[in-house]
Order: sequence, then C-alpha cells, then structure tokens
Amino acid sequence: MTRVRFISADGGTTVEVEGKPGTRLLDLAQANDQPLEGTCEGAMACSTCHVVIAAADFATLPKASAEEEDMLDFAWGVTRTSRLACQIWLSESLASLEVRMPGGSVDMR
Repeated sequence: MTRVRFISADGGTTVEVEGKPGTRLLDLAQANDQPLEGTCEGAMACSTCHVVIAAADFATLPKASAEEEDMLDFAWGVTRTSRLACQIWLSESLASLEVRMPGGSVDMR
C-alpha cells in the first residue's frame, strides 16, 4: 500500500489515504473527493489532473513521457515537480507520496 497525502492548494487541508499498487493516482484522488477533473479520463488530452509532487517523492517516480511533458505546458501553475495524476500508478516500491493540488486548472480541449 502507498500512503498518499493530498494537500489543498492553500495548504490548509490535508487528506491522507492509502492506495493499492496498480491504482492510478487520478482515480484515488477522485475517490477521495480531491478537486481533480480528469476531463479526458486519462487519455492525456487535457491538463485538468495536474498536480505538484513533493520534491523528495518526485525523484522516486518514473520519468514523465515526452507526451506528458508537452501536456504539462498547458497546465496552470506548473512547477519543476508537476505531473499529470492520470500518468502516475501506485506501486509496491512507492511507500508514500505527497501531492499538492494546484490553485486552478486549464482545459484546452
């Protein structure tokens, strides 16, 4: 199980949940009432599931694909540790993950 800590955009609210290996971060977030639209349902055709990963956790994730990097160019409030939640799958090797919600989103579809 991976312990995931979702932090609101303003930092005022934290929700901690556990996810099973093989669970997509977007699905876990939506199942726990986090404000991620995921308009394209994981097809990487929008950036409405953009999240900011804690720097220490970012280094433990597989590298983003070129397609994901391109889609992040359209996201609101992108940082060096930004990812699309639809492209992160929890795994046995991932013990914990800290995820901050951005303050907004852009749907370019």
